[in-house]
Amino acid sequence: MTTGRPRASSREVLSEAACELFLEKGFEATSITEIAARAGVSRSSFFNYFDSKDAILWLSLDHRLGQLESAVPPGDPVVALQHLCDGFEPDSLALALINSEAMGLSDELERAAAVRQARIARAVAASLVATGTGAVEAAVCGAAHAGAVMIAIERWARAGAGRASLSGELENALAIAAVTLPTRGAGDSAALD
Repeated sequence: MTTGRPRASSREVLSEAACELFLEKGFEATSITEIAARAGVSRSSFFNYFDSKDAILWLSLDHRLGQLESAVPPGDPVVALQHLCDGFEPDSLALALINSEAMGLSDELERAAAVRQARIARAVAASLVATGTGAVEAAVCGAAHAGAVMIAIERWARAGAGRASLSGELENALAIAAVTLPTRGAGDSAALD
């Protein structure tokens, strides 16, 4: 017989406790010790699940980004980006996006979102470079598509995550970013290196 909470349960309890405290006290004023106490686990247990306070907010997306970075098929980033958002459930990130001012998270979310957006951009660019697209063209396309993903997630959260369709928001944003996808042969885009 094991003791303690199952891993998934503790992760969820910590996330819920953190969001409650962020709403009550603000992000900066909330300590990891307080989050652990509210969740009924030790401070050291917190670090079994998260490496920082902001990691609580980004857990689901970060997990998906790890999969994206290793799975974008060469030359076909759109399908991988759609897969990134498939089944995305309302979570602490959606709650934080909706309540960023009340949680005192606006600056932190902006900084952390930029890090995730850069990861997506690099994965898309690498996918395109692998098929002969020039580095500059691939980087621009990667940035546009990464921006589309992050904008879709934010719009979905603000429209009522769980009520709105993330796939619909993503489809609209990717359609706008699609103008950056290479349409020429690999030799034509080499001039953009």
